[in-house]
Amino acid sequence: MKINITKQSGIYTLTSEQILPISLEKAWDFFTIPTNLDKITPKEMDFKITNNPPSKTYKGQIITYKIGILPLIKSNWITEITHLEDHQFFVDEQRFGPYAMWHHEHHFEEIEAGKVKMTDIVNFKMPFGIFGDLFGGALVKNKVRFIFESRFTILEKYFTS
Repeated sequence: MKINITKQSGIYTLTSEQILPISLEKAWDFFTIPTNLDKITPKEMDFKITNNPPSKTYKGQIITYKIGILPLIKSNWITEITHLEDHQFFVDEQRFGPYAMWHHEHHFEEIEAGKVKMTDIVNFKMPFGIFGDLFGGALVKNKVRFIFESRFTILEKYFTS
């Protein structure tokens, strides 16, 4: 697993790469079913989709969630699929939620028959400017890293079982 988080101008950028032992078609089909996000989000996040999205992701789609951001504290989160290029990538952006900014790119590339490289690029900014960064930046950065590390493990088990 390759995972990296950098910070520039108050914006954190997480980049994660994972090779999955599945075809591009299977990867695209799995990751563009919105309810599969429940399957790959760590249970500790207490994540729940609160609307009833259609079974396939499309440009302009709005998805609403509740997510545990701290113990006993849940937040509403609304994202929109702003870009989608069939079997290549899609982007979800926060419209309302716990971040000042959230922009998540999901890229898929077949690297050989039966193997796909999945790359996630997440740009996020803490709310409350420098104060949010000072008081919560390290905690949130580590939480986002935890989510993607957990997702790596979950996907390894899911697609090799």
